[in-house]
Amino acid sequence: MVEQAAADGVNTGRCECGGVRYRVEGPLRDVYNCHCHRCRRITGHHMAATAAPRDRVTLLAQETLRWWEPDETVGYGFCGTCGSTLFWRAQSSPDLLRIAAGTLDPPTGLRTTKAVWVAEASDYHQRPAGAEEFDHDS
Repeated sequence: MVEQAAADGVNTGRCECGGVRYRVEGPLRDVYNCHCHRCRRITGHHMAATAAPRDRVTLLAQETLRWWEPDETVGYGFCGTCGSTLFWRAQSSPDLLRIAAGTLDPPTGLRTTKAVWVAEASDYHQRPAGAEEFDHDS
C-alpha cells in the first residue's frame, strides 16, 4: 500500500455544500476504484476512494452527514443536503475509513493504483491501463 500526504501531512475535504467538512492527519492510501454494483449505483460511476485510519479523521462539520447501511457489512456516508458521497466503511475493517477521493481539497498527491470488483464494472467504462485489477475484492 503506497501512502501519500499533503506537504504538511494534513488533508482536508468537504461535500459540495460544506455541510460536511473533514480533516485527515497523516498519509492517505492511494486511490482504489471499486466497481461493485452498490458503489456504481451510489456514485453514478465507480467509487474512487482513498483510506485512512478512523482515528486520524476529524469531522469539522457534520450537521448534514447521513449514513446508509444496506446490510450489516457496509455503510455509506453522504451529505443529506447536497447528496455528495463522502465515505464508506466496512465491517471487515472497522478501524479504516474510506474517503471519496473527489471530496479532498487538491493537491492530494494521490494516484489510482487498483481497481476492484471489475467483474461488476459497467460496459460503458474503459478502465485505465496500469492499475492492478481484481474480479472481486483484493
